[in-house]
Amino acid sequence: MERNYNEEERYRIAKKRVEEIKGFYGNLTGYIAVNITLLIINLLTSPEHLWFFYPMIGWGIGVAFHGMKVFNYMPFLGRNWEERKMKEFLEEEQKGKQNWS
Repeated sequence: MERNYNEEERYRIAKKRVEEIKGFYGNLTGYIAVNITLLIINLLTSPEHLWFFYPMIGWGIGVAFHGMKVFNYMPFLGRNWEERKMKEFLEEEQKGKQNWS
């Protein structure tokens, strides 16, 4: 599906994309900083029980999904899945209207 965008639309799309990538790297930076801090706290207060893994794993799953979305890597949905699905729905709707005519 080829689209023709004017210069303003292309700029808006590029800016949105940069903001998404920037948001991901902010999330990743926070993830690393907080988990290093939690590791240090854990090792200083209760080294016999390594609890820092629990928030690290939970937040890590979220960071992984965020990265997959930002960098368009969704193996279970495929590339441009949303657009294809919308096109499919529109085609089904058009067929339904033709059947009623």
